[in-house]
Amino acid sequence: MKHFFWPCLLLAVTFSAGVFSAHAEDLPRVNRSMIVTMEKSLDSRVVQLWDDDPFVLLGPTRGVYLEGYGAVFTTEVNLATGPTMMMQLQLSKDEIERHRQKKIKRVPELIAAMRQALVASAASLDPVPADEHIVVVAFLSRYPWEDVSGLPVQITMQAQKKKLLDAQRSGGAGLEAAIRVTEY
Repeated sequence: MKHFFWPCLLLAVTFSAGVFSAHAEDLPRVNRSMIVTMEKSLDSRVVQLWDDDPFVLLGPTRGVYLEGYGAVFTTEVNLATGPTMMMQLQLSKDEIERHRQKKIKRVPELIAAMRQALVASAASLDPVPADEHIVVVAFLSRYPWEDVSGLPVQITMQAQKKKLLDAQRSGGAGLEAAIRVTEY
């Protein structure tokens, strides 16, 4: 009886391991190359927003897939390059206000680019399950001298992948309702 027990146990364990590994291999995986493609896509969208500012993107976008939650992408953006202070020690109130107004004007433009990136990511990340989320976060840089009243420091945009794809298929109907935008 002893001789029969161990081979059966070994066979059962081997079979179970094979079933579990086969099941895990059958699930599509979000791999690093997919994430990198979306990172580069978001970088490209942000860099092309404004021709007059060469330093809009302050570092490459970083993305991660969190199993059971979805894909998250973060970027750091400078909405407007500050005026140069080479010959003067301090900026005038008018210069500071013009800079603030320029940034305020650009926030909706950044949000529109983030929305497009969110939809594109949902369409391109096939292995992300439909009930999981796609998230894009933009951290907005600030200068120490800035008047930041009325300006967010972070914009977070998120939606369930299925709702994004449904809105895209319907020509954009329901897109606003599907996306949660939070400004901090």
